[in-house]
Amino acid sequence: MMTQLIPTTVVGSYPQPDWLVDRTLLSKSVARVHMHELWRVAPEYLEQAQDDATILAIRAMESAGIDIITDGEVRRESYSNRFALSLAGIDADNPGVTVGRMGNTSTVPRIVGKIAWQGPVEVRNVQFLRANTDRVIKITLPGPFTMAQQAQDDFYRDAEACAMDYAAAVNAEAEALKEAGADVIQLDEPWLQAREQDAARYGVSAINRALEGIVGPTIVHLCFGYAAVVSSKPSSYSFLPQLVDCIAEQISIEVAQPNLDAGIFASLSNKKLLVGVLDLGTLVVESAETVAGRLRDALRFVAPEHLIAAPDCGMKYLPRDVAYGKLCALVQGAAITRRELTGEK
Repeated sequence: MMTQLIPTTVVGSYPQPDWLVDRTLLSKSVARVHMHELWRVAPEYLEQAQDDATILAIRAMESAGIDIITDGEVRRESYSNRFALSLAGIDADNPGVTVGRMGNTSTVPRIVGKIAWQGPVEVRNVQFLRANTDRVIKITLPGPFTMAQQAQDDFYRDAEACAMDYAAAVNAEAEALKEAGADVIQLDEPWLQAREQDAARYGVSAINRALEGIVGPTIVHLCFGYAAVVSSKPSSYSFLPQLVDCIAEQISIEVAQPNLDAGIFASLSNKKLLVGVLDLGTLVVESAETVAGRLRDALRFVAPEHLIAAPDCGMKYLPRDVAYGKLCALVQGAAITRRELTGEK
């Protein structure tokens, strides 16, 4: 497992090639239900094409020097729908609607029965990633709280009970992913800060159930939404200090684009922190010194051994050359900061 001071990682996604997905269609929304029309490759060749694109994402992260890599989420239409639509109790063919985080109406899965895990969804992807890199690998899953918020509930009529069944399903998948070779498990929970009252009631309980018994590093990722979709972001998190009580060892926080005060880290002193130091709301590639400056700011409140350098969020919507340039800057900026801390040349 990674022991380097201030290791670097990605949050999850890396840009899919234009030959694989229709990026114009991708930019219009974040898929909650199936978006088969996103793929440019015929169904009989799609898995092979996704494998090829995954190799490109892996090699880009390795070439940039990232320490903890993912599969780039290349096979996913969005961060959540691939797993969420695989569960029992979901009617994806006759979807419902819900009000999104920005107040807009979204088409979402409809819950018509008890939510339950039906078998592995991302296991082959972990096996493929493990077979194609010797680096520490991370796999991401949509969190139970977020999935419950991204669905129309026509069965439970009890938001907490719904979220806890989602949590049990996530837990079963996480166990299978660890067995398949995943080093790190990350839960994506962007809706925690958007629905803070519900989050305060059962958000931590749902996370703890989802991660129960999972050995090794575990992460909860919070953000305000993809930069390509949400341009105006709050200046603080409405739900963050409460995560001190969750069993996840690490918390991933978007910082650069919303220009958050690093003082927020003080409330999570018992956690390792993935600090977002790449602003994905701009196509300008940060300099290594800009990244180092953001890391220095975080170090005013975070112990060096608790700091992990990361982008704000997934890089899915960026042009590939921009994403790669930003990852190189991330690695170089972390190296500058590491040398300053250790005195190495």
